[in-house]
Amino acid sequence: MLSVKVRDGESFESAFRRFKRECEKNRVLSLLKEREYYEKPSERRKQKNARRLWASRKGRNKR
Repeated sequence: MLSVKVRDGESFESAFRRFKRECEKNRVLSLLKEREYYEKPSERRKQKNARRLWASRKGRNKR
């Protein structure tokens, strides 16, 4: 469970910004999206290979 203690005199907005930063740092939302539905290992491998292929093509275009 992720928590942020509100400091004395701290506004809600700044505490909320700190909370969002902590969520990003701990990959809370990305893990939640990953676990939203079950993905077969074969599908996971296909996506991983597709991302790798896309990244290599993207890198080739920059040169």
